[in-house]
Amino acid sequence: MTPNQAAEALSRLHTEVSLAADAIAIGHGERLQCRRGCAACCVDDLSVFAVEADRIRSLAPDVFQTPPNQPGACAFLDSEGACRVYQARPYVCRTQGLPLRWVDEDEAGALVERRDICELNEPGSPDLVDLAPEACWPLGPVEEQLRALQAAFEPAQPLRRVLLRDLFEPS
Repeated sequence: MTPNQAAEALSRLHTEVSLAADAIAIGHGERLQCRRGCAACCVDDLSVFAVEADRIRSLAPDVFQTPPNQPGACAFLDSEGACRVYQARPYVCRTQGLPLRWVDEDEAGALVERRDICELNEPGSPDLVDLAPEACWPLGPVEEQLRALQAAFEPAQPLRRVLLRDLFEPS
């Protein structure tokens, strides 16, 4: 896969994710506190696959003309806590704040569904455990698609991830 093909496929995936995430968010009404300036989830140690890092570099080159945000918070936040690469933001940022669900093994090895949500969005009705499955973002399927895109983008480094802050370092 050429870099252009990977960029196109990633753009389509990001659009699909944003539409699906927006639909879930709308269903939660006032429960979700996520909005411009809410940056509790925007932390320094977030990493993305190299294919997403490449997309950020190509779609938001002007951001790299200014210094990154202070360490501790995401390097791409501005002084008011807004994302400077919002249109090019990676998958993880497109689903932040939503109730999440995934399948995991319990202590006995049985498969169980787990759920989590940002603590700012935790209060609400119904309780997290009582939400319908479609009211939560399913972890797993999109991550698999991203892994496949990364493997096609860099076959020699199919799992290479990049810290968002490291994008400000000369390549």
